[in-house]
Amino acid sequence: MIINPENVPSRTTSIYPDEFKPLMVGRVKQALGNAAGLKNFGVNLVTLAPGSCSALRHWHTRQDEFIYVIEGEITLITNEGEQILKRGMMAGFPAGEENGHHLVNKSEGMVVYLEIGDRTPGDRGNYPDDDIIAKSTPDGWMFTRKDGTLYD
Repeated sequence: MIINPENVPSRTTSIYPDEFKPLMVGRVKQALGNAAGLKNFGVNLVTLAPGSCSALRHWHTRQDEFIYVIEGEITLITNEGEQILKRGMMAGFPAGEENGHHLVNKSEGMVVYLEIGDRTPGDRGNYPDDDIIAKSTPDGWMFTRKDGTLYD
């Protein structure tokens, strides 16, 4: 199936609990994988404005993730520190590797990248810097605090 990104809806909202949503301002996602009818993995075209970030720093128990920078310069933050990724550079994050990661646009220009992740059931997202855990359910992601209490 051929996909024209101009025909794929943009999403600026976040599925995080309300207290984390302001951190995602400036992020725009287009679900290209969904537009293609993909079932086993997702592909998002993501645009980050200066000062915005991809997600809270996290790692997955079962989901592999991969990113490919199409345009701009982005800072990848992992357990090892900060690294600059430029157009054409890539990074992968294997499932179960306890290396929290996220992308922050510290540049003056827009950044565009592809993010690819699988949809393995029973995944859990761990957030080393924040009091939040994500658990995949048949109905989508459920977020709790690290002590197990639900967010309102």
